[in-house]
Amino acid sequence: MSEQEIPIHYVCTQEKAQELINKHNKFWVSNCGCREGKGSCKRSRMDICLFWVEHDQGSGSGKKTATKAEVDAIMKLAKEANLVTRPFRNEARTDTDGVCFCCDCCCGYFEPGNTYTCDKGELIEKTTMDDCTHCGQCETACYFKARIMKDDKLVVERDNCYGCGLCVDACPVGCIELTKRT
Repeated sequence: MSEQEIPIHYVCTQEKAQELINKHNKFWVSNCGCREGKGSCKRSRMDICLFWVEHDQGSGSGKKTATKAEVDAIMKLAKEANLVTRPFRNEARTDTDGVCFCCDCCCGYFEPGNTYTCDKGELIEKTTMDDCTHCGQCETACYFKARIMKDDKLVVERDNCYGCGLCVDACPVGCIELTKRT
């Protein structure tokens, strides 16, 4: 597969993003290009594009150094605001250079008719439907439309699951888990 065929972005859980972050000790943040394009965000602040490679310029402005405490604050915000962690690869697609924290109101990836590509994560949802109360909280958390309420019943479209794990955190009865994608 050539580097043009491999998307720059891929999806992972917030825990996996934290593992990637923990491998580094120097950080930079910039404004999110998507949020800058929209002018504001309903879910988060603008300056949350995270890099651990200084030369990567990203798509937003205002790149500056960040402390580990500032990175920890971004991860806390990502959890509280239900942001999808989307690491990005370098131009050669050989290494991960940082993480985007994406929302459903600003990220171009979630807009209808988008032309962006993104690799699905290594995990996929598994729902124990016998335990599901069909409350719909996981549908609200899923930006990928893998969880849809139809006639007051949850329908899971597994082909749409990117493995971000936001539905797991949203489920009040714990009937969703992530398993290895085959």
